[in-house]
Amino acid sequence: MTVSTHVLDAGRGGPGQGITVALSRRAAEGTPGLAGDWRAVESGVTDADGRLRFASDTPAGTYRLAFATGPYFTAWAVVAFYPEVTIAFTVTEGHFHVPLLLSPYAYSTYRGS
Repeated sequence: MTVSTHVLDAGRGGPGQGITVALSRRAAEGTPGLAGDWRAVESGVTDADGRLRFASDTPAGTYRLAFATGPYFTAWAVVAFYPEVTIAFTVTEGHFHVPLLLSPYAYSTYRGS
């Protein structure tokens, strides 16, 4: 199983290029001393089209994507409300695509294909 994302900047009307995204996995219940803790899996930066596909295998479990939106908006000299957007989701089977539609004062996401 794998995870990918695509950031679209609704305020600028284009891809969210150059955003650092971190993928983490929640430790399984019953893991001594770690249950519920987030463990880093992989991080990367969105490409010119706002896309990032993580290379790491993602077995079933709970994951989150943390998008560093603050530096992105600062680079565009845009005042924004969200310095980071974090999306938690459950991986069951297959490929998971998690798009982010972003603007300075709002965002939305969904399970993509």
